[in-house]
Formats: sequence, C-alpha cells, structure tokens
Amino acid sequence: MTLDRLRPHGKVLFAPLVRISLRAGLTPNTCSVISLLGALGAGIAFSLGEILPGVVLVAANAVFDAMDGAIARELGVDSKKGDFLDHVLDRYADIFIITGVFAGGAASWQVGVFALTGVLMSSYLGTQAQAVGVGRFYGGIMGRADRLLLLMIAGILDVLIPGGVLGMPYLGWLLVIFGVLGNYTAIQRFVHVWKQMDEAESP
Repeated sequence: MTLDRLRPHGKVLFAPLVRISLRAGLTPNTCSVISLLGALGAGIAFSLGEILPGVVLVAANAVFDAMDGAIARELGVDSKKGDFLDHVLDRYADIFIITGVFAGGAASWQVGVFALTGVLMSSYLGTQAQAVGVGRFYGGIMGRADRLLLLMIAGILDVLIPGGVLGMPYLGWLLVIFGVLGNYTAIQRFVHVWKQMDEAESP
C-alpha cells in the first residue's frame, strides 16, 4: 500500500487546493458527492468505451476523495459521520468504476466479479478491524490510492497502445491484478487483525 503511506506528505500538496476550495464555498460533503459523481461518470465512460474521459473522471474522483477529508480537518469539522459517509461513497465509487471497465468489454464479467471481490473485501477488512476493537488497519500490498493510480495508468496505456497484451486490454489485465492482489491484501489484513485479537485475549 505504497501511496497511502504518503498521505501525511499530501497535506502540503493539497494545501493550495484546500484554500481555493474554501474560497469557493465547498464543504467536505460536497466534495464527497462530487467524488462519487466522478466515479459514476468514469464507470459510464468506460462502459461506452470512452477510455480517456474515464481516466480524467477517475482522476477527479481521486482528487475530490482526498479533498473532503482535507477540508474537514482544515475547518475542524471532521467527524465519525463524515468518515462513515466517505467510506460508504468510496465503496459505491469502486463498484461504479470497476463495473464500468468490464461492462465496456475490457474483461469478462467473471474477471470483473473477481476484481470486485478483492477490492470490496480488502476495504471491508480494513474497517472491520476497528469494529472488533483492534483499530482501523489499512496495511497490505494494495490500497485504494494505488488502485486509482493504476486505473489511470492502464487507461492511458489502452489509449496510447491499443490491443493490450494477449488480446486483452490493459484495463482488463488490471482487473485480474485487482482480484489477485485485492484478495491477497484481504488475507494480509485478516491475519494481522486475528493476531492482534489473540494478543488482546492472552492473559
């Protein structure tokens, strides 16, 4: 989960955007909704075979997804409700984007379901750790920031180098990677949380 580890450094990068957003009157919830609409638009674009607009809208989803939390912290209004809303919308965003990719023919529906399973289970275990008292845990090999960056790279490759590899577009192969690494990440998180629970229960 390489990119998520860089989040503390992202504050400097997003500081100018936060100031501009505050002047424009944007709220954290507004950014969350814009982020979701970006994901929905990306899914629709991918499903129609419009790869470049899809990539642009994935980028918009990524930026506004980061902005909602940054604005909330700047205003001092970050809350559990906002965090809950953010996670719910992120899961819908993941579903919209990935479904759009395989609906557009980049991969079979079986591969798409495999990718969705990996993405949703890894995300679920990250937050479920908090529900069982261990504390939220986002360790593992692949996080959401990594997925969004890889989606943009794969989409650009499909635009620049049509044909993909072995007859499947780069976005299609990326769904295979999401399925494999997503489920592997879910296993990593499960093992970590299980060990933490064992340690907590030990006398």
